[in-house]
Amino acid sequence: MTSSTLRIASRRSQLAMVQTHWVRDELSKAHPGLEISIEAMATQGDKILDVALAKIGDKGLFTKELEAQMLVGRADIAVHSLKDLPTNLPEGLMLGCITEREDPADALVVHEKHRDKTLASLPEGSVVGTSSLRRLAQLRHHYPHLTFKDVRGNVITRLEKLDSGEFDCLILAAAGLGRLGLADRIHELIDPAISLHAVGQGALGIECRDGDGAVLEQIKVLEHTPTARRCLAERAFLRELEGGCQVPIGVNTRFEGEELVLTGMVASLDGLRLIRDEARGPQGDPEAIGISLARSLRQQGAGEILEEIFASVRPQA
Repeated sequence: MTSSTLRIASRRSQLAMVQTHWVRDELSKAHPGLEISIEAMATQGDKILDVALAKIGDKGLFTKELEAQMLVGRADIAVHSLKDLPTNLPEGLMLGCITEREDPADALVVHEKHRDKTLASLPEGSVVGTSSLRRLAQLRHHYPHLTFKDVRGNVITRLEKLDSGEFDCLILAAAGLGRLGLADRIHELIDPAISLHAVGQGALGIECRDGDGAVLEQIKVLEHTPTARRCLAERAFLRELEGGCQVPIGVNTRFEGEELVLTGMVASLDGLRLIRDEARGPQGDPEAIGISLARSLRQQGAGEILEEIFASVRPQA
C-alpha cells in the first residue's frame, strides 16, 4: 500500500531546486492526490566555497545532509545530480531510481571577447575555470598551453565571474546549463575524444530508504532503463577503482546493437599520463562491464596514478 504523502530532501541551490521541482511535478502527474513536500537545505559542499572541492573531501559533500533526513525519518527520498552521489551509500539507503539522462557532455562557455574562438584555438595562457579534477587533467593533457584556475559557487555565480573578466572561459555540464534555461551560453560541446564526462553526469538519482517498497513503487515511474544501464556500468567502474567524485576519472557509454560499450579513463593531475580503454558486454549486466574495465585500467597503471592523487589531495581535517 502506498502512502498519500511523500517528503523530498533537496539541496537549495537553484539547479538542485529546478531538478527537484521537476521530480515533484512528474510524480504528481503520475500519482494524482499524492501530497508532496520539499525540504531544502545547504550541504557541506554548498557552504565551503573558498577551498577546492578535492581539498575538503570527495565522499558525500553534496549528499550527507540529505541522507541524514531520510535516516531519521524526516524525508522519504532525496533528489541528486547522479554525478554527486557516491557509489557506496550509507547503510539503510539505496539508489531507487535513475531518470532519463540529458546530454552528459562537458560544455565550453566563453567570455564575449572569445566568441570567435574554440577550445582548440584559445590563445596561450587563456584562463580556464573548472572545479573538476577530471576536466582539469584531460584538458591539461590536450591543451597544455592553457592556464587553469579553480572556480566555485553555483552556475549563476560562475557565469558572473566569467562575464566580469575573471576567466576567459568555463567548463560546465551541458545538462545543468540546459535545465537552468542557459543553453544559449553553450559555445561548444566538448568532444568525448577530448573530455570524457563524469560518472552519472546528466542523470538524476533518487535515493530512498533500503527496502521501502511503498516509496519505490511511487518513484519507479521515473526510471529510464537505458539511462540506468549506462549509469550503473559507469558507477561500477568508479566503485571498482575506489575513486570519489573529485578524482580524474571520466567515462562515456553507448549502445551498439544489444551490447553496452563503456569507455573509461584515469589521468594524472598534470595531464601527462592518461590511460584510456573500453569494455563491452550485454546490456542486461552493466555492472560487470564497469568492473571489467576498471580492472583492465588497473593492469595498465591506473592504480598507481590514483594512489599518487589521493596522497596529494588529502582532505583537510
